[in-house]
Amino acid sequence: MRYKSAISFSAIIAVYYIITIGGSGCAQIIPPTGGPKDTLAPVLLQAVPRDSTTNFTGNKITLNFDEYVQLDNNLQEQLIVSPTPKVAPSIEAKLKTITIKIKDTLEPNTTYSIDLGNALKDINEGNAFRNFTYIFTTGSKFDSASLSGNVILAENGKIDTTLIVMLHRNLDDSAVVKEKPRYYTRLDTKGNFRFHNLAPGLYNVFALKDPSGQKLYQRNSDLFAFLDSSVNVGLTSSRLVLYAFAGEPEAPRPGGSKTGNAAADKKLRFNTSLENGQQDLLNPLEIVFDKPLKTFDSSKLHFTDSLFQPITGYRVEEDTSHRKIILNYPWQEKQFFRLILEKTVVTDTLGNQLSKDDTLKITTKLNSDYGRPKFRISNLDTSKHIVLLFLKDGKLARSERVNAREFSYKLFPPGDYEIYILYDRNNNGKWDTGDYWKKLQPERVVSDGKKYNVKADWDNDILIELKNE
Repeated sequence: MRYKSAISFSAIIAVYYIITIGGSGCAQIIPPTGGPKDTLAPVLLQAVPRDSTTNFTGNKITLNFDEYVQLDNNLQEQLIVSPTPKVAPSIEAKLKTITIKIKDTLEPNTTYSIDLGNALKDINEGNAFRNFTYIFTTGSKFDSASLSGNVILAENGKIDTTLIVMLHRNLDDSAVVKEKPRYYTRLDTKGNFRFHNLAPGLYNVFALKDPSGQKLYQRNSDLFAFLDSSVNVGLTSSRLVLYAFAGEPEAPRPGGSKTGNAAADKKLRFNTSLENGQQDLLNPLEIVFDKPLKTFDSSKLHFTDSLFQPITGYRVEEDTSHRKIILNYPWQEKQFFRLILEKTVVTDTLGNQLSKDDTLKITTKLNSDYGRPKFRISNLDTSKHIVLLFLKDGKLARSERVNAREFSYKLFPPGDYEIYILYDRNNNGKWDTGDYWKKLQPERVVSDGKKYNVKADWDNDILIELKNE
């Protein structure tokens, strides 16, 4: 009875408080805040066997945490077991426990690590236990050698964090094609890698973009890197640098099915390099067809002035892709032209032609549409055959061999540019990829990380500082 009386008295007080504070209006009900949000990762309470166990002989590991845990669906993408097993372990989460079952035969006197990446999380908030790693050894002591370095994309000096780095004990050249590596690891956000608990000895070192997860160098066009010589792990302390490249793509296989609408295939279409009908003063006019051409009859292409009078001094040709017609002419500002394409000027490989005669109206740009940049180069060493690569919107817009500390352009397309420095080993004016089988490293390209703005109708002064290589 006393308990009920206490409740009734408390209720009366609560009602009185609401009426007093709220007056004649309605009371505002405020839900509880629930406290601060949980931002802490799960805490490991117990590991059976304990972490860093020696003389390990079992095939099951149990990890108990302070809260309910889960594993990401992409666990297999993040999981790294070292040395690389023939059969991956099974890993399951239930309530507050992670269970790892080893399916592979363990080697004697070998240090193993199981890295879950960021796949282990709590259930409520998804807080990740980052880079959770469990290690053990089947011997009496742990391997303690390490190896570190970074991977750079040779073509532009940037990084690709999706690459993996692989160590092979088999030093045959073909091992990277036929066998999975002894060890592998991921890159961090800055393109760096580090191996721990390695067994000492000689290793070949590779980097690979491996979307299939096979850890094999399968295609020449795969993004790939290799060191020129083997590394003696346990004796070397220097950081390694690998330069990744993609080789020439493999030739397409003959045959294959044809897709698409049959009626649409009968129409031969084209685009041009004109920008709103305006012709760039620095480049030829290009006519690009949507299908490969079988024939091109230049006598059915007519280049005239605005009054349809024939123009001389131009050159027209078909490029090696058989999709493009190129018209070269010494363009000057404020000129007007017509380009007449007869219906039968080209025929594609299916026998299709243009649907009708076509006439293109062409107006050349003005000199004032271009910038006038002057480039000054510091720390120039001409023996390194420097080539500047000008990238606009991520695409190569121009390249320039550098033989002097200063040079300028009277006409240069305006815009924002990234300038890359190519160390042109064979002095052919372009970037050359590598070839693993010929033991040929790719040529190096570096960037200073800056953007340079060229303004139209402006004398731009640009300083490029080369780093000492």
